[in-house]
Amino acid sequence: MPAENIAVRDPVTPLTPEQIARLKERALFVRLETVRLISIAKVGHYTSVFSCAEIFSALYYDAMRLKRGEPKWPDRDRFLMGKGHAAVGLYPLLADWDFFDKAWLDDYTRLGSPLGDHPDMRKVPGVDFSSGSIGHALSGGLGMALGGRLRGNAFDVYVLLGDGEMQEGQVWEAALAAAHHKTGNLIAIVDRNGYQLDGKVDDVVGIEPLADKWRSFGWDVREVDGHDVAAMATLFRELKAEPARERPVCVIALTAKGKGVEYMETEPGWHLGWLAPEDEVRAIEEIKANGGVQ
Repeated sequence: MPAENIAVRDPVTPLTPEQIARLKERALFVRLETVRLISIAKVGHYTSVFSCAEIFSALYYDAMRLKRGEPKWPDRDRFLMGKGHAAVGLYPLLADWDFFDKAWLDDYTRLGSPLGDHPDMRKVPGVDFSSGSIGHALSGGLGMALGGRLRGNAFDVYVLLGDGEMQEGQVWEAALAAAHHKTGNLIAIVDRNGYQLDGKVDDVVGIEPLADKWRSFGWDVREVDGHDVAAMATLFRELKAEPARERPVCVIALTAKGKGVEYMETEPGWHLGWLAPEDEVRAIEEIKANGGVQ
């Protein structure tokens, strides 16, 4: 079970081997639950989740301030997903935090279920912002960061963005405004897995030099191996420890789409798909064999 309240953790304390093992296990949990839930829906975004499984783990089991069973705690850290199609990997974590009944997962996308392919903040406790059309989440996160400042709430806002999402103009409008308003409590995380629905990101519309672009917009930019849970958790702890940060932060997480299942890593068609029963068994075996994937 998640901790009762991880807000009291000293953010500068180095991770222990046991904590690192726990984060790897939670990333494994995300992948296995993703396969299970998509087997219910009969279609889903395996590879989009697999590239950010360690990001989910580092955020929900180390970085973010949360209270178990209290999805509306006013001082919780907020999390928004630009790449909302990866929600199937988020729902198991929200259930694990007791934000809703774990039995909901067994009816994923079935008629009447609140758990859809994209997250709906009106239906799913623990979802801070709905998504569907790509490109809106950073604007929403900026609004929350500014709102927290006005109310005197000391929370951080994390926004997970796909690298294909960098092609959306609204992302850069929000980036300009965030730097202008010195929203140091806003942290964007770009899942730089190199692929989007139509193929390689840089073949569709090139986004490099990505780090330099964010810096030129006034952001503090950090790059990290997005599958190294220890490196990511350490980075997030360092950001928490920085006093009176004024610049928003962009974390570019270097990842592999489909990480954990080799043939998914090399075939962009798995952005959306379904595993036949025999293929599902083989995928699960490979995921378990890879363990922490690092």
